[in-house]
Amino acid sequence: MNLDGYAAILPVPCAALGVWLDADGGLAGIDFLPPETPVRAANIPAVQALQVELAAYYANPAHRFRLACLPPGTLFRRRVWAAIAAIPAGRTRTYGEIARDLGSAPRAVGQAVGDNPLPILIPCHRVLAANGLGGFMHGRAGFPLAVKRWLLRHEGLPVA
Repeated sequence: MNLDGYAAILPVPCAALGVWLDADGGLAGIDFLPPETPVRAANIPAVQALQVELAAYYANPAHRFRLACLPPGTLFRRRVWAAIAAIPAGRTRTYGEIARDLGSAPRAVGQAVGDNPLPILIPCHRVLAANGLGGFMHGRAGFPLAVKRWLLRHEGLPVA
């Protein structure tokens, strides 16, 4: 796994978090990485602001992120990400519910959810399948679902 593109790799309770910055030094994306990934701090304002926000979320899962933004993407993806961002902590919605609200199909919503560049800030872990947990980070097993389960449990939701 090539970690060179990350501006920082932060420790988080369930994994490591790779942080991407844009050309202007702003937050462009975050990726969950396996917990054994070596961390790498960065004295960069966007990374420091993210660390403050994450610490607040881990202390209080109802914390509302001030860094949440709508990343660039197609109009449809931005609509899906806005719908996800509106889901409060401790609550979930299904792909189908979001699809109905947007006049779309659950599979298209699932693709947009999986492509979310700012998980946690845009809480895609709060989107479930109609009959279970669904996927996370385009994965349906292993590490991605372990992260999703941890995040949902952290927010007080029962997860099998």
